[in-house]
Amino acid sequence: MINWEELKHIHVIRKLQQIIGQWFYAEVFFLDERGNVRNYDPYDRQREFKNPICGNLLPKDPGREMLLNFFKETSERFSQDKENNWIINGPLGFEKVFASKVMLDGEYLGAVIAYCHVDASTNPEKLQAAAQVIEQKGMDRELFEQAAQKMKVLSPSEVKYFYEMVSLVSQEITAFHTEISKREARIHALSNQLENRYSYNQMIGKSKPMQELYSMLDKVSSSEATVLVQGENGTGKELIARSVHFNSPRKTSSFVTVNCASFNENLLDSELFGHMKGSFTGAIKDKKGLFEAAHNGTLFLDEVGDMTLTMQVKLLRVLQQGTLTPVGGTEERKVDVRVIAATNRDLKAMIEEGTFREDLYYRINVINIQVPALRDRKEDITVLLDHFMLKSCKEKEVPMKQITSRAMEKIFDYQWPGNIRELENEVERLVVLSGTETKIGPEILSHRIRDAVATTSSGAGGKTMSVKFAGKLKDALEELEKIMIKEGLRRTKWNKSKLAKELGISRAGLIMKVDKYGLDKRKLQRDAELAAAAAAAEKAGGSHGGHGSGEAA
Repeated sequence: MINWEELKHIHVIRKLQQIIGQWFYAEVFFLDERGNVRNYDPYDRQREFKNPICGNLLPKDPGREMLLNFFKETSERFSQDKENNWIINGPLGFEKVFASKVMLDGEYLGAVIAYCHVDASTNPEKLQAAAQVIEQKGMDRELFEQAAQKMKVLSPSEVKYFYEMVSLVSQEITAFHTEISKREARIHALSNQLENRYSYNQMIGKSKPMQELYSMLDKVSSSEATVLVQGENGTGKELIARSVHFNSPRKTSSFVTVNCASFNENLLDSELFGHMKGSFTGAIKDKKGLFEAAHNGTLFLDEVGDMTLTMQVKLLRVLQQGTLTPVGGTEERKVDVRVIAATNRDLKAMIEEGTFREDLYYRINVINIQVPALRDRKEDITVLLDHFMLKSCKEKEVPMKQITSRAMEKIFDYQWPGNIRELENEVERLVVLSGTETKIGPEILSHRIRDAVATTSSGAGGKTMSVKFAGKLKDALEELEKIMIKEGLRRTKWNKSKLAKELGISRAGLIMKVDKYGLDKRKLQRDAELAAAAAAAEKAGGSHGGHGSGEAA
């Protein structure tokens, strides 16, 4: 079944309806498989009609009943006909109606009806007969005749273009329904495969960055090398550390974690290396540190970039010599620990600032794992949503809920600065706020997500692409295609294979379009250099002019 309510949010369909109304003075109605009009509310008295006849008939009970019955009867006959497009006379006889089927796999799902248009073949006798019908139904004949006179008479070429535009609406509806069906099937397939290659322990993701991460973990886990995990907050750095440990030869020993940012220097010293009784106020007995607790296992040092320089020296010694001395102690103790460190900070920049030791950096950075941010692997959002939704609904013992396509659009537009953790929290929030509803719409999304704007350019300026189109639809689509390819080439650093995969076209097809739009890298660089030179020349000329005039800037 088609979700007719969602169609009003599809930009292409809205734009086509707007063009049909402005150019051809016609109203586009969506009919479901039973002939009910799904995009018209008889109680909406504020609606303005582009078609003068609709504006005259629909606000009145007799006219509304006549049109809606005509649509229902037309749909019933249309569904039985083998033709996909119909041109028929309207209920008043003088007007013409174009109908286009919405079909999927040979099944009639509804129709798009454009009411109405007139051409040069319309004669005055038919119009007079229609006016008599209007009068007989108790409506104002004079107002109807005035409305009919406002109708635009279409030429044969305009009629042909009009039919093509209406057919395009039905094609877009079919494409939208097909895409939604594919997405639902993909979600179902992904949920069945979460325990296979789309997951690694508890990590979930099917995107290329995640597949590369899984491959790296396969190699790293079996080694004894120190690992540095880098990535933004909420990307799952501890999950990766656990995965490395539990797939390593040390998996039967302890996995111990500590957040270095949670302690001041003295407390962290005691926490990591232990202390002796009486070494400081409150030290009422000997205590082993986390290094000793992790002996023969793995110690995960989260937020290692928040360590003081003094603590960095002590950590370096343990890593180099495998020995430590508790606070207040005099004897060294031997430990065998694999260290996995993690941080969201730029350690190289900290080295330049003198706040992180370079020798420690190279000691913990034997193997570096970069965790991709969620905005860099958005194709994983669908499967992550499904996983978190299933988990949250199960915990709260409520039926499984579904996120509507409109809400999904908003979710994909959002950049997720909090990454996986933020997404999981949002899903839990949605499950709670949706109550007994099984479908989750955009209205209950968090404000920051609901108000997010999709960005199509991730350049240095971080600006959102905003383009206004005018003219023919074909020209506008080509202009949009050109912009998408141009921005995509810059974003992927001219990696045509990667961009072709993103756009869903072949590499050869992308190369042809690059040539067609003159988007060769060398040409763009040359254009940029010429533009920069022209701007510099203009600035130089302007500065000379300002100086000569004696005006202040």
